[in-house]
Amino acid sequence: MPKRLIADSGFTKTDWRLILADGSIEQARTAGINPYYQTEDEMLSVIKDIYAQLPVSVDEIFYYGTGCSSRVNRDKIAGLLKKYYSHAIVDVNHDLLAAARSLCGQEPGIACILGTGANSCFYDGQKITHNVPSLGWAIADEGGGTYLGKTLLTNYYRKDMPEELRKVFKATFDLTKDQFLVHVYQEPMPGRFLAGFSKFISQHISHPYLYQLVANGFDVFIRKNVLKYESHHEVPVHFTGSVAYYFGSILRQIAEKYNLHVKHITEHPIAGLTLFHQGT
Repeated sequence: MPKRLIADSGFTKTDWRLILADGSIEQARTAGINPYYQTEDEMLSVIKDIYAQLPVSVDEIFYYGTGCSSRVNRDKIAGLLKKYYSHAIVDVNHDLLAAARSLCGQEPGIACILGTGANSCFYDGQKITHNVPSLGWAIADEGGGTYLGKTLLTNYYRKDMPEELRKVFKATFDLTKDQFLVHVYQEPMPGRFLAGFSKFISQHISHPYLYQLVANGFDVFIRKNVLKYESHHEVPVHFTGSVAYYFGSILRQIAEKYNLHVKHITEHPIAGLTLFHQGT
């Protein structure tokens, strides 16, 4: 069996798995890679980090990542990986294919990502055949962590949040409006910054306002994404990502409202991806 390095990279982190010739598996984690927001030097530093953790000559690399829907970005990341793994055959794909292969395996289904961002696709068991465009954090990404954080902060500064919760939020962050605007409009990775407030939502999810905020986000995601696939009532719907995982009970309730069959909800695609590439 060839030695295979598998990567699943998002805004925040990259999970790596090394499948050795004897079938044993080693694992590592680095910072995330996003070619839309990072320079080549910044991305190369992440690859240098993984090579330091797993300094093994590999035969094949299967890299799945945010921002890899374009050929330009795929070629860029493949070239950077080649700088450290020069003898490997490198295959770079979008993180949506990672979700589909991880969740569906070789069966048809609808695969959804609800993490920092949000996306979905119809997978026929071999390839993605349909995709409702996510359009990114600034425009859409309904239901993802950035969307939830953006909604939370908008309601906080406009005083649409219940007063007792506003006091807790202020005591936790003490973030002025000007500081908030600097983070969003002048500093790197605004989507990651906004998604960070999902932790506050999770810590206080028993509050009816926050419960409804999450439920509304999932409702919009399902209506604007999942229901647009013609076979949404005929195949299982799967989810991966931290937001889907930690708010899974709410997600299942909203899906049930639309008579959807939700099968897998996982925090990360990497375990399913490892199984997929062990069997191919």
